[in-house]
Amino acid sequence: MDTPITVAIISAAASIVVAAGTFFLTKRKEREAEWRKQKLEHYREFLDALSRTVGSDSTPEAQRRWARATNTIGLVAAQRVLSALRQFQDAIARSNPNPSVETHDHALNQLMLAIRADLNVSPTDDPDTFSFRLWCSGTND
Repeated sequence: MDTPITVAIISAAASIVVAAGTFFLTKRKEREAEWRKQKLEHYREFLDALSRTVGSDSTPEAQRRWARATNTIGLVAAQRVLSALRQFQDAIARSNPNPSVETHDHALNQLMLAIRADLNVSPTDDPDTFSFRLWCSGTND
């Protein structure tokens, strides 16, 4: 074969490989972006449902919504989030023999840190200084 033909074949093959690689990498990034969007929407619903169960704002419907949101994030949440959620649920459970504000606050902080890490919001959050609180209209806190 002539050198120009060989160069043309190699150039064409390289162009096809580069185009295919770019296409697949772009598609993967798009899928990752869609996945992050889905996670964020589930976490947003979860936190909104949780905030509706605080203090005197809590209603039976809010409790049902919280339960649905809690169950649904199991579809998208990282294992660290699910573990932190379980600890939080144990801390706030009516069956908890030793409920305390400190245990509640610690479990809530751990849950929020896990969610933020899962969303890559602030992976450098310091668990010793990070403090998260839920606010509602029906309390004096």
